[in-house]
Amino acid sequence: MADKPSSGELLGIPYNFERPSLGRLLSSYWQPGKGMIVEKPFGIGYTLNLASWRSWVVLAVAAGLYWQGKQSADASDEEAGDADDDGPVEVIVEDD
Repeated sequence: MADKPSSGELLGIPYNFERPSLGRLLSSYWQPGKGMIVEKPFGIGYTLNLASWRSWVVLAVAAGLYWQGKQSADASDEEAGDADDDGPVEVIVEDD
């Protein structure tokens, strides 16, 4: 049986299933000479290059959107909790 390669490309998407070392992980996420997106050190696809300022902008926008979504979810939970605390409602139906 032939050994399957542990790294390469499939349909233009890189993959790497070699056991990652700490040095390879650090050097993969910090590549000053490369663009914003680099190959992942382990797994399938690409990841952000933290040496690029554009990656930090993307992370800041993602964090801001996450924070905003969490704030709006908390606010809607508080509003829903206030509606539940109104107590019982009496309904009177008149029969003619």
